Amino acid sequence: MIGIVGAGAFGRALAVALAARGVTLWARDPGSERLPGVALPEGVRLTGDLDDLKGAEALLLALPMQALSGFLAEHPLQGRLVACCKGIDLATLKGPSAVIGEGAFVLTGPSFAADIAAGLPTALTLAGPDDGGLQALLSTPTLRLYRTTDVVGAELGGALKNVVAIAAGVVIGAGLGESARAALITRGFAEMQRLAGALGARPETLMGLSGLGDLVLTCNSTGSRNLRFGLALGRGEAFDASVTVEGAATAEAVARLSARMGVEMPISTMVARLIAHDLSLPEAIRLLMTRPLKEE
Repeated sequence: MIGIVGAGAFGRALAVALAARGVTLWARDPGSERLPGVALPEGVRLTGDLDDLKGAEALLLALPMQALSGFLAEHPLQGRLVACCKGIDLATLKGPSAVIGEGAFVLTGPSFAADIAAGLPTALTLAGPDDGGLQALLSTPTLRLYRTTDVVGAELGGALKNVVAIAAGVVIGAGLGESARAALITRGFAEMQRLAGALGARPETLMGLSGLGDLVLTCNSTGSRNLRFGLALGRGEAFDASVTVEGAATAEAVARLSARMGVEMPISTMVARLIAHDLSLPEAIRLLMTRPLKEE
């Protein structure tokens, strides 16, 4: 049996995809519906009792990044724990694996919940201790997992691409054009590699599914909440406050972390300042475009 903690859109999608393995899906509110039109199949047991997850072969934590630390402090969990969230904790400036603790796994990569639930082909990265058994357990005919031991690189790719996706949305929302978006994505990817490298990630990890792959998806599809948030920001429109946008908190965390480490992250810093209403969009554009000229 596989246990999934969190019945939001991604948690429910994973439950649907893994139903043949036998899934117990925990929800704080079992009656809530975060993936409209997708029914839970046989093989998925919905529960509001965490005790029902005891004995699971793996526990997938499909919780928002900013809620993960508090949840684990209130509900210590045992077993093979797999983080399915993307971001950096604002309180500690740590990724999900460090929040969970030693031996944690991270499941990340280019994926929309609706695609996974519909059984569309999806490839993800499973980062953690060398555990082919877990890779096999979580792979299905439509969900293909690639394994890496570079946890830092995998989780940073998933976190930082959300910030770049917000910036890409701002560019399009403000009417700056596709050429500007292409440049923004490219330079944003350079920032991702810079910070990840400074934190010990392997360069090839950022070139894989959890970095470049996820960046391509989130910066180019309105299925991405981060892109849609950026579009609203660029247009000067309000955004639905009930929708979790992981990149918004991550932008603030990245700005603080990069400043502390002395790593140059101009795009991420501008995103954080825009969200905080610390500067206007025209001023952000001016600051980025008048930075000292340099080699690529």
